[in-house]
Amino acid sequence: LATGPRQDNSIFYEIRTYDIKPSKMKEFLEMVNKYFHFRTAHSELVGFWYSELGAVNKVVHIWKYDNFAHRTAVRQALANDKDWQGKFISVALPLMEKQHNEVAYLVPWCQLGKPPKEGGVYEWVTFQMKPGGPALWGEAFRTAINAHINTGYTKLIGVFHTEYGLLNRVHVLWWNESPDHRAAGRHRAHEDARVVAAVRDSVRFLESQQNALLIPVQCSPLK
Repeated sequence: LATGPRQDNSIFYEIRTYDIKPSKMKEFLEMVNKYFHFRTAHSELVGFWYSELGAVNKVVHIWKYDNFAHRTAVRQALANDKDWQGKFISVALPLMEKQHNEVAYLVPWCQLGKPPKEGGVYEWVTFQMKPGGPALWGEAFRTAINAHINTGYTKLIGVFHTEYGLLNRVHVLWWNESPDHRAAGRHRAHEDARVVAAVRDSVRFLESQQNALLIPVQCSPLK
């Protein structure tokens, strides 16, 4: 990460977060499972989740694009897709309270991973780092992430560094077999001297941190 915010290619990821009206979440998820194939026909969906803990009535989905021209072409095609606009967008928009998006790159030392099996849960951890970018905090952050990986209790899926949105923000996506498996692993990690040392070194660059437990929807490629 200290070498820059992105990998050596033009691929980027759009992270979209929607706040759904509390009484409409069930209806919204049913709409996604029924009609989202119209959207995925246009570009690659990495994953789609709804929040279970740490946030409520939120959905998070991540899209992969080859470059910004690719995204522009996809957005234009979606605007002209009568099935997508008529069967999903026109019905889904009234169910939403707020939309937010970010553009992010995978950090240079991370490849997008997959869980070892289906049926687990995902943890979405957001770190707001101090201004200065990876040149300031990148190496310490990478060491802290690797310390958690080395405990073996969790699976790293991806580390995303924002390019548009709040800068100096890093999203880390983890997979665990279950919430209880994650809790037990976190307990062990907090007693691991390597993890403690790495976290102490990286936290001096940290401004805030939050996480959410995410459940994949039926149409999500990452399950």
